[in-house]
Amino acid sequence: MKLALIRQRYNPYGGAERFVERALAALVAEGVEVDLITRNWEGAPAAGFRQITCDPPYSRLLGGRAARDRSFAEAAQALMAQGGYQITQSHERIPGCMIFRAGDGVHAAWLEHRARQLTAPARLAQRLSPYHRYVLGAERAMLEHPALAQVICNSRLVAQELQDYYGLPAARIALIYNGVDTAHFHPDRAAARRAAQRARLGLDRHTPLLLLVGSGFERKGVPALLQAMVRMRRQDAQLVVVGADRKLAAMAQRAARLGLAARVRFAGPAQDVLPWYGAADAFVLPSLYDPGPNAALEAMACGLPLLTSTSCGARDWVEAGKNGWVTDALDIAALAHALDELCELASQPGARQAARAAVQHLSLDAMSAHLIALYHRLLPAAKV
Repeated sequence: MKLALIRQRYNPYGGAERFVERALAALVAEGVEVDLITRNWEGAPAAGFRQITCDPPYSRLLGGRAARDRSFAEAAQALMAQGGYQITQSHERIPGCMIFRAGDGVHAAWLEHRARQLTAPARLAQRLSPYHRYVLGAERAMLEHPALAQVICNSRLVAQELQDYYGLPAARIALIYNGVDTAHFHPDRAAARRAAQRARLGLDRHTPLLLLVGSGFERKGVPALLQAMVRMRRQDAQLVVVGADRKLAAMAQRAARLGLAARVRFAGPAQDVLPWYGAADAFVLPSLYDPGPNAALEAMACGLPLLTSTSCGARDWVEAGKNGWVTDALDIAALAHALDELCELASQPGARQAARAAVQHLSLDAMSAHLIALYHRLLPAAKV
């Protein structure tokens, strides 16, 4: 089987890119001939695939991000047509692919969620944005294209949104969760790093430590989370935010203005997050919109109870009161209450066991098996 997998660029901290890496390795191990069509994938681990780099020029001044994405889409469409592929799987909104993986969610839904916290002028600017108008057009054109056979979703949230916003039939939607290395992200391995990491933070073993791992703080719900931290009963609870953001310094300043300088730390991005999972007592990800976050999957695999939002795909794995809580991303009072409840829940061994149990079946092997099974359904005669 010859397969083209399309992703525009590589970000070592991006969840979608990490899924692609894992999928590539799993497919190659199954004997699939894989070409990765990309603009920039420098620094990604080798996985035995062939990389096809296409970096067509575009006008940064006249077209910006929309011109960038359009130029790549046109180049990728040409390569898909010329490559003799049995399957083309895009992780970008490119009309003409056979499979689309909606790892970034539904753009129409994201804009609606984001608009909830914008001022009226900002909402108008969002509606008139050339970039958002391009992405919405590409999204609709791809979903309505006759070549599209299947859409892979990494949560029930995204599957429902595809039906709600575009009327996509359920038969054309495949729910395949992200895979996690359940041997590496394991409670025992995390616990082995707990004492040393907490000592570096100057924390004793009784202080509740909440952890958020993710880049793009607005989307991950950090502003609302800071406001909720102020209103917690447990004023001894600490928060560490691990991730990259262009406004990291500004967010740290906001935390200081809220009186949280002693309780909230911004650690920046980290390649190795296991020590942070080990140090934490619970994981928080009240995302404004998050289709299927790897970080929540990793944290729960390490035995951390989870607080997430109704607009985050990780809600699929939460059983309220047993391994976490789910609340509205912008309901500050509900968030504050849930944070207090989460601190209490995190002290219960049963909650940690329930967190691990909810995701331990979502292994890399399971993800690979689901992908291969999908390819077989689409091409019954193909030999993998």
